[in-house]
Amino acid sequence: MTDENQEPHPMSRRFRGFLPVVVDVETAGFNPERDALLEVAAVLLTMDEDGYLHPSETHTHHIDPFEGANLEQSALDFTGIDPWDPEREAVPEREGLSEIFRPIRKAVKEFDCKRAVLVGHNATFDHNFLFAAAMRADIKRNPFHPFSTFDTATLAGLAYGHTVLAQACKLAGIPFSNREAHSAAYDAERTAELFCGIVNRWKDLGGFPPAPVNLEE
Repeated sequence: MTDENQEPHPMSRRFRGFLPVVVDVETAGFNPERDALLEVAAVLLTMDEDGYLHPSETHTHHIDPFEGANLEQSALDFTGIDPWDPEREAVPEREGLSEIFRPIRKAVKEFDCKRAVLVGHNATFDHNFLFAAAMRADIKRNPFHPFSTFDTATLAGLAYGHTVLAQACKLAGIPFSNREAHSAAYDAERTAELFCGIVNRWKDLGGFPPAPVNLEE
């Protein structure tokens, strides 16, 4: 953490005091209040001395369906997840989210940020499931901003003309395996590469830092 005479970390200045953290969830449906959360992955980002973003640590957990959760078979068929497979080593929502939130809070402090902002591909989906689970688990110290997100589907549409994660990655030169997709960790890591690539490309094009504006003209 900086002292009063030290400049804040460039990561903090880059995103107005927010720390972008890439999140992907796998679920048993589309309703965050009713359907089970089954996997959560979060990828922390770092910034090098030249101001370029890079994926860093990945934190992931398999999650037990909460009591009374709905499990849509079509969603399970799509992801290939068996919620009752003992090899998943799944944990309750409170335990899994608490362990994922802990390093995020630490990173927020290390980068002199105020809080984390969720980066996701169709980010509203991940944000809604994450916050619904945190509410059910009565987790008080959720590090994420309650409504702001960075959506890589939107950013990829701007940068590459495609909003589907697999296709956007291919256009960005990021290898993508359809066989490994629909794992929270795999999708979060590819999304992190995509987000970093877009932000770094914008920097190379001269888009950040922005040119100074003379408001008196």
